[in-house]
Amino acid sequence: MSNPNLRKSPARFTMPKLTYRVWKVWRRNFDVFTKTIKVNFLPSLLEPILYLLAFGFGLGGFIPSIQGQPYIDFIAPALVAIAIMNGAFFECTFGSFVRMYYQKTFDAIVATPVSVEEVVAGELLWGATRSTINATIVLAVIAIFGLIKSPLFLLVVPLAFFGGLMFGSIAMCFTAAAPNIDFFNFPSFLFLTPMFFLSGTFFPLTSLPYAAQVAAMAVLPLTHVVNICRALVTTHVEPILGLNPQTLLLISLAWIIVVGVFFFIVSINLMKKRLTG
Repeated sequence: MSNPNLRKSPARFTMPKLTYRVWKVWRRNFDVFTKTIKVNFLPSLLEPILYLLAFGFGLGGFIPSIQGQPYIDFIAPALVAIAIMNGAFFECTFGSFVRMYYQKTFDAIVATPVSVEEVVAGELLWGATRSTINATIVLAVIAIFGLIKSPLFLLVVPLAFFGGLMFGSIAMCFTAAAPNIDFFNFPSFLFLTPMFFLSGTFFPLTSLPYAAQVAAMAVLPLTHVVNICRALVTTHVEPILGLNPQTLLLISLAWIIVVGVFFFIVSINLMKKRLTG
């Protein structure tokens, strides 16, 4: 008898039907994570320390200041934003593909009353959780270095979850199209790498031509996460495109919400089509 959760569905995009079972998928991934927490925790802890030592203190010793603040203060919030991006993106590409293709975890789960849509939604929520965990670790590191200048820094935690949900949803779209695990080299190089360098992370976007600033705001999700992280950690807001701080932050927040919701729905539909088509 065929599994009703794997019946073919029309090739159209619909609002996913989700129930509390989504959290069962999330809990399964959380339980696996806790069993390997030492392996997962160490890279997230050491990476920001290396960046702060190499770029903040090393390279920063040759840069008097950026927009009136020490260079290490400038890059510290960006490291939090990068952790948000990497946490969800790699979890929902490599991690989800391994669970789907190699471990056959998705097949095992949909043999229960959990639907395909709920499996994918649970994966996305877990990706957002990984972003939140990684960002919290980096936030603790920069706090130890005395680089937090704003009492609003705790708002980075919910930002990490929703930012992670956005990045995870985008990543899941790549997973839905991936023929094999080597495919992820393309989005890693062509999508993550440009954002890593061109989203206001290691130098101000205002040093780029106006057209490049527009492009960064329009198509690079990390730009908006960096903008908000920098405001919450240091109270500094870069005047990109000549926008005042309040307007810029509202645009970035709205961008994350709209793009996140859009790709959340699209990614679930694409994965459902792959798994049931």
